[in-house]
Amino acid sequence: MRVFELAREVNISNQEVIAKLRELGIDVTNHMSSVDEGQARKVKLAFAPQDDGPKANKDERIRRTVIRRRVVKKTEAEEAAEAAEAEAANAAVAPKLAEPAAPTDSTAEAAPASEEAATEAPVRKRMGARVVDKIAPPPQSTVAQPERPKPAEDGEKKPKRVVSKRMYRPSKAEEQTLAKIRQARQKKKGPSSGSASDTLPTKAEKRKIKIEETISVGDLAKSMSVKSGEVIKKFIEMGMLVTINQAVDPETAAVIAAEYGYEIDHVGFQETDYLPATAAQTEATQLSTRPPIVTVMGHVDHGKTSILDAIRKTKVAAGEAGGITQHIGAYQVQTAKGPVTFIDTPGHAAFTAMRARGAQLTDIVVLVVAADDGVMPQTIEAIQHAQAAKVPIVVAVNKCDLPQAQPDRIRQQLTEYQIIPEAWGGENMFVNVSALTGSGIDELLETLALQSEVLELKADAQGQASGIIVEGRLDRGRGAVATTIVLNGVLKPGDIVVCGTSYGRVRAILSDTGATIAEAGPSMPVETLGLNEVPQAGETFSVVKSEKIAREITENRERKIRERELAQQSKVSLENVFQKIQEGDVKDLQVVVKSDVQGSAEAVVQALKAVSDSDSNIRVRVVSSGVGAITENDVNLASASGAILIGFNTRPDGKATRLAQEYGVAISVYSIIYELIDDVKAALQGLLAPEIKEESRGWARVLEIFPIKGTGSVAGSKVESGYFKVGHRVRLVRDGQVLYDGKIANLKRFKDDVNQVDTGLECGMLLENFNKAKVGDELECYETVQVKRVLGNLT
Repeated sequence: MRVFELAREVNISNQEVIAKLRELGIDVTNHMSSVDEGQARKVKLAFAPQDDGPKANKDERIRRTVIRRRVVKKTEAEEAAEAAEAEAANAAVAPKLAEPAAPTDSTAEAAPASEEAATEAPVRKRMGARVVDKIAPPPQSTVAQPERPKPAEDGEKKPKRVVSKRMYRPSKAEEQTLAKIRQARQKKKGPSSGSASDTLPTKAEKRKIKIEETISVGDLAKSMSVKSGEVIKKFIEMGMLVTINQAVDPETAAVIAAEYGYEIDHVGFQETDYLPATAAQTEATQLSTRPPIVTVMGHVDHGKTSILDAIRKTKVAAGEAGGITQHIGAYQVQTAKGPVTFIDTPGHAAFTAMRARGAQLTDIVVLVVAADDGVMPQTIEAIQHAQAAKVPIVVAVNKCDLPQAQPDRIRQQLTEYQIIPEAWGGENMFVNVSALTGSGIDELLETLALQSEVLELKADAQGQASGIIVEGRLDRGRGAVATTIVLNGVLKPGDIVVCGTSYGRVRAILSDTGATIAEAGPSMPVETLGLNEVPQAGETFSVVKSEKIAREITENRERKIRERELAQQSKVSLENVFQKIQEGDVKDLQVVVKSDVQGSAEAVVQALKAVSDSDSNIRVRVVSSGVGAITENDVNLASASGAILIGFNTRPDGKATRLAQEYGVAISVYSIIYELIDDVKAALQGLLAPEIKEESRGWARVLEIFPIKGTGSVAGSKVESGYFKVGHRVRLVRDGQVLYDGKIANLKRFKDDVNQVDTGLECGMLLENFNKAKVGDELECYETVQVKRVLGNLT
């Protein structure tokens, strides 16, 4: 470093720096001399300002720097301001000048002068080097003043005058420069060292980031003025592998933003602001007692629908295909204890999801167990669903009229699943019934009414309605028909209803008997007409104030579904990388499913996916599923995707049938789910590639090698077991290692060519493209065969 560079850095003249260097014993000649880092550091320390504290006089040093570099002419306003400063500084000196002095003593006369000098010294020291000869006038006083001292004669010592200095004040432009310097220094050094309360922002001062529905990782980083790589690293620490363009929800973004002192302000559309309040959100004074919702569960063919038939005095079971309930039905029954809503769920294993949905909707579960059959697999599943939903269970032991009925054995079996009768000290009520004779039905209804009183079921019977979609179907004459159960409020014709991604104005409300009614209260099952599309079974429905709000809610839900699908497609983790790589090897059976009702369509789709065999690398891929008759659009979709059409309780119309024949699309229609699953299994068997197996045919040992000119080496061998045949594959083994695996080109017995050599015979064996056989080598003859594969987990 040169001397002039060092002088410029410490803001001192070159001569002063040279003098200081020489004083420190460093030999330099002029301002172009060089000094090392250690010598420069000594000079910087020597000229460093001495501050009283770590933060003291920072602004004063900046001000002095600006003053030192400034060469400007003072304005009249500055002169006046400096004069005022001088007068204020001399205010403390003026009283000293006004004190009386003894006129007769020369030493006494000099005293005021000495006092003036003593007072002036610190003032001079404090005011700086520039002095303006301006004496502050003594203050006026009513007290009699002593006689002024006479002017000094020649030779006498004149009293010193008290002088003031004019303080320098930076101009407005210089103040702005000082502010910029302070800001630059603060930005470079970061937050100043102060107390935690001074540096940390309070909760109210936290910066906020506004998010509507989602925000990309890159936009989140940009909003926080943080590098995208750092934000991605934070996500990885949380266990999320994200990309810069991947969208995240507000909850996830809030966790990351909190790491950098930010808050997330969710400003998107909040549909909860427009939906009606639930019973839990309604004040207790507005609630009234509602009928119980009872779900009938149990094993297939144990008499669930027959019990409900006995209660309703109708023949519901006779109308079901094969005597098995194919979709959910909801009914309200008037009893002596008041109305009770019953939900009849299928008992077949393929409808597990529907049965689970029934358990979540219900208040009480009636578990039907046949007294002559006992606890079966679907009975156990029903118990598990009810217990998971924390719903009380009332056991109806059916078929007690049969001679082989054993109700006590049923009670004993159910104790293994924590279903203990009250008579045995448990909490579950048991009722022996017979759906055929009707015995025990009244007792079952009384038991349900008693259980309902214990639960104290409440609902708002005045406000806007909300509830559950039990079933949805498409009616050619009436459009989308939704079977609903109102849980809260009152549903009326003309109400705007939102259900999942569908909405509409209620045109009509039908009871379970098909009669048109004016309104539907809590726990009442009804059919609703007016939705723009078939709703999903199990969705919640709510009444909103206007069609505009309903449209906004459905559009918001559709947008969330699309974003969720895009997010799922973009997510890549270590667990599914290998799966995505192998997607090309997976064989698919493409299927298009149509059903009479939405719940049955879901059950069929679930059953089809269950028959996929991951071990065999095949699967069923449902291209589309819907409700209603099979149409031309379904045929076109199946033709384009190479799929088969499956109809469950529905058939194709005439145009669809003719189009399917033209395109060669197979349409299969079923009413029993067993037949559907069996046919799909058979189709999957055809997709399985045959398994290639090796079957050993014989073993031989090489006894001698015969070289033949123009042909190669012939291995003279003896067949020890099995047989060897021309064209079969042969494996040559030497010391436990396979040296050759190929085909037998020729076999000779003496001088004749033969096609096969059996056990115990000797032969000459020519191997295809191999001439390195040795005496003692073992030969294995084998054949590859194709074996038809069967789905292991479906048999």
